[in-house]
Amino acid sequence: MSLIYQPKIPKAKSIKFIENFFIKKKLGYLLKLSKKQKPPVNQMQIKEPYLPELTDLYRLYQFIILNKRITIFEFGSGWSSLIFNLALKELKDKFYKEVKFLRRNNPFEIFIIENEKKFLNITKKRISEFNKHQKIKNAVKIFYHHSEAEMTNFNNKICTQYKKLPLCNPDFIYLDGPDQFKIKGNINGISTRHKDMMPMVCDILKLEYFYTPGTIIVCDGRSANAKFLKDNFKRKWYYVHDHKSDQHVFCLQDPLLGKYNKLQIKFYNKK
Repeated sequence: MSLIYQPKIPKAKSIKFIENFFIKKKLGYLLKLSKKQKPPVNQMQIKEPYLPELTDLYRLYQFIILNKRITIFEFGSGWSSLIFNLALKELKDKFYKEVKFLRRNNPFEIFIIENEKKFLNITKKRISEFNKHQKIKNAVKIFYHHSEAEMTNFNNKICTQYKKLPLCNPDFIYLDGPDQFKIKGNINGISTRHKDMMPMVCDILKLEYFYTPGTIIVCDGRSANAKFLKDNFKRKWYYVHDHKSDQHVFCLQDPLLGKYNKLQIKFYNKK
C-alpha cells in the first residue's frame, strides 16, 4: 500500500531511560506507583484506578509528539489522560500559530469519554492538580464526558456502544474503554459482563466516514476489538500490531479530501 501518511511508531527504550524521562517531566512520583502490586488480569470489580504503566505511557507521549497530533479523543480515562495533556500542551506551545491555518475547530483539545463517573472525576482532579502544581499557563482544553455504555449490534454483530458521544472529529483516537463489566443490557442474552467475553466497541466504526486521512487510532491491548475494527472498516487503513507493547495501530490512508487535508498532512510531515 502506498501511504499518504506514514505513522511514526515510537522506538523502544530501556526502563532506565523511561524513568529518567518521567523525572525530567516532573512526574517522578509515577515511578513508585508503577512498582506497586497490580490487580489480577480480568478482575471484574476494579475499585481503585489502574496503576501507571511507564512504558505504555511513554509510548503514548511519543505517539502524540512524533505525529504532531492536534485533537485527541480518548475512550476511557486514566494516567493516559494526564500524558495526553502533557504532550498536547508541548505541541500547542510550539505549533499554535501554524495550526490556526489548518481549519481545525478543536485545536489542542482533548475529549474524554468514560462510563464510570468515579474514575472520570479522579482523572479530572489529577490533571487539574498537575497543571496547578506546574503552574501551567494557557493549558489545553479538556472536555470530560460521562456516558453509560450498552450492548448493541453493528453489521449484525454483537458489540457495545456509548449512549452519547462528544461532538468532535479527532486526528488521534485512543481506545482503552469502556469497562466491559459495566456495560448495560444484553443482546439475545449476550453481554460482555461475563469474564470469558472481551471488550467490543463499535463507536469508531460508526464514525469512520467522518475521519480525515492521516487519522491515527491506537488500541491498548483489546486484540479482539482491534480485529473487529480491522474486519469492519470500509476505508483504507494502514495497520500494525506491536506485539511487545500489545498496541494495535491504525492510520487512515484514503485519498486526501481537499486543500486543508493536504495542508494537515504537510504539517504532520514537517520536521
